[in-house]
Amino acid sequence: MYPKEIENREDVYKLVATFYDKLRVDDFIGPIFLKAIPDEKWETHLQKLTDFWETNLFRVAKFKGNPMRVHKQLDADNDYIIDQKHFGKWLELWFGTIDEFFIGEKANIAKERARNIASMFFFKMYELKPKK
Repeated sequence: MYPKEIENREDVYKLVATFYDKLRVDDFIGPIFLKAIPDEKWETHLQKLTDFWETNLFRVAKFKGNPMRVHKQLDADNDYIIDQKHFGKWLELWFGTIDEFFIGEKANIAKERARNIASMFFFKMYELKPKK
């Protein structure tokens, strides 16, 4: 069954849910997300992120929100500790999850978009960090 093409919302949910399962148990990046998202809110968060990636991969207008604002606040709430290593770990887990389950054009698009998002978020968040 796997690896396969990313074909629909169910595949996107599989990717997102599995990725966040890995992220939540990661010693380095997990605590940041566990602090930000209470246990009872995880399913809602996974559905919202599935909307985000479904919008990105299939050009359907499902996602509503401002992820940049949310991540800037996440950094502030964590005393501005989020740095390039965190984005590197995020990408490592994302790419690994994609490679575990998916192949093809949409899988490659998901990797490229994640790389672009990580770069953009890092630079935008860096601008707001207090100067030492």
